[in-house]
Amino acid sequence: MKYEVIEEDGFNFIEAGEGEPLVLLHGLMGELSNWEPAIDYFKDRYHVLVPILPIYELPLLTLGVKSLSKYVHKFIKFKKLGQVVLVGNSLGGHVGLVVTAAHQEIVKALVLTGSSGLYENAFGGSFPRRESYDYIREKVEFTFYDPAIATKELVDEVYKSVNERSRVIRILALAKSAIRHNMAKELSKITIPVSLIWGKQDKVTPPDVAEEFHQLLPNSELNWVDKCGHAPMMEQPEVFNEYLNTFLNRILLK
Repeated sequence: MKYEVIEEDGFNFIEAGEGEPLVLLHGLMGELSNWEPAIDYFKDRYHVLVPILPIYELPLLTLGVKSLSKYVHKFIKFKKLGQVVLVGNSLGGHVGLVVTAAHQEIVKALVLTGSSGLYENAFGGSFPRRESYDYIREKVEFTFYDPAIATKELVDEVYKSVNERSRVIRILALAKSAIRHNMAKELSKITIPVSLIWGKQDKVTPPDVAEEFHQLLPNSELNWVDKCGHAPMMEQPEVFNEYLNTFLNRILLK
């Protein structure tokens, strides 16, 4: 990772550039490096921030989509960002939705990519063979259209996480919280502009999930990324960045 993680007042985050604030939210297994191409692309024109979600730090009893969204809200206030554009992948999208539903006044626009919140075909609440490296590799490859994106480095990182008891308990608690915290009834209240940027071959949150988000979010657009799975900003960064750039130009009238 070429960007340095800053530690300030209990928050850990990456920060680059200046301008309108763009807050990028990572997923459950999402390494910060997933956002590297987006940071590179937008830092010349935007104030880009990537808070590290405290998945392994929050008290286990309160760990869930809600407590993570409270953390993001506190982070936005702490950094005195005013109104922000939230961009979330997977669980990060879900967290972004919860922040937006509760504090629409501070979110100028929302971008969801492979977001949970309606349905996800994730690890299914357990890791029956977590000690099997091949099994974990298959699970990581399942995330992408092109299995080659699942580098050894990435698989090693996930394997390490799911084989540390304290970590796996938290990963499962969060996955269950995400399934419980279904957003379907709340989406009609979100009236700010929303851009859905979705992998056509996403097997974790399949295309019909994107269609449903599009239907339920009154002010949304839907953009498809071909030859792409659950993490467009990582698998097809050029296409993702272009869609995001077009959306930002339109809503921020640049």
